[in-house]
Amino acid sequence: MKIGKHTIVFENTPVILSTGSAVGPKEKEGPLSPYFDTTIDDVYFGEKTFEKAESKFMAEAIDLAIKKADMNKNKIDYMFAGDLLNQCISSGYTARNLSIPFFGLYGACSTFAEANILAASFVNAGYSYNSVASASSHFCASERQFRLPLEQGTQMTPNSQWTVTGSGATLIVKADENNIKDYPHISMATPGKVIDLGIKDIANMGAAMMPAAFDTIVTHLEDTKRTPDYYDLIVTGDLGKLGSKLLIDQLKNYGYDISKQHMDCGVKIFDTETQDVGVGGSGCGCSASVFCGYIYPLLKKKQINKVLFIATGALMSPVSLGQGESIPGVAHAFVIENLEV
Repeated sequence: MKIGKHTIVFENTPVILSTGSAVGPKEKEGPLSPYFDTTIDDVYFGEKTFEKAESKFMAEAIDLAIKKADMNKNKIDYMFAGDLLNQCISSGYTARNLSIPFFGLYGACSTFAEANILAASFVNAGYSYNSVASASSHFCASERQFRLPLEQGTQMTPNSQWTVTGSGATLIVKADENNIKDYPHISMATPGKVIDLGIKDIANMGAAMMPAAFDTIVTHLEDTKRTPDYYDLIVTGDLGKLGSKLLIDQLKNYGYDISKQHMDCGVKIFDTETQDVGVGGSGCGCSASVFCGYIYPLLKKKQINKVLFIATGALMSPVSLGQGESIPGVAHAFVIENLEV
């Protein structure tokens, strides 16, 4: 059912049965290290290239989500996944080895939310009983694709963000009579529009993506007639410290104060004071790993019960940047709730 302008209400209770998370060495040194399922000291993850390593991070996260649910992978109907690399190669090569029907997605850093919305839609509609949603990124692979060769050793600018090396995966299933309804479920989704205010600085992702986050949050609150205090957490994907401040200020000017509920995955995953990551983390693997490793367990333990999760993405490419294009942003939101609170 659709309400308001763009918000979807899932009436058949798509449940997040389990999650998996796997991250690299920089993330292992961060404050969320104890919460991740797998932390790897080697950025190559035993592979010969960064790109193959990224695919392995995704495979690890998906494998963990399936194993935690004590489910055979043959029972997974569909895989919704994406990454930052050209032609979504990390996701594609992961899917090649899993033999699960595959929807390859690209929403830049918003891909994890996009994957969960589509997986929940399939489960809600009865097209799937069990679907997996995942996203990944890798600092080294992303830097050499989008910015500069690592060997050049270019210093980060003050507003830059550090692409997270890692992946997260959710297993979304149809609730049945076997007490699965007691798990956190995806109750709503608000897909976002592409918003472009003309930002061209590739080192300022927070400013480029913030307008899309603002638009999606306002749309969601107006569609649902809710106020920010309905939620225990309002989570953005990877705006970093700068983008988060801009978002909070802009929403206050519009009449919504999310300062008490807001958390940004890019700020949470690193210690920005000691880890030399600029204003925080970014990348598809940022929101994916933080949600799967940190936020979902809080929901499962009912330490929090209502979360509005907004992943933000900068829809740029090496070609568009070379042509002097600005950086469009998109932000997709979904709501995770416990049924009985």
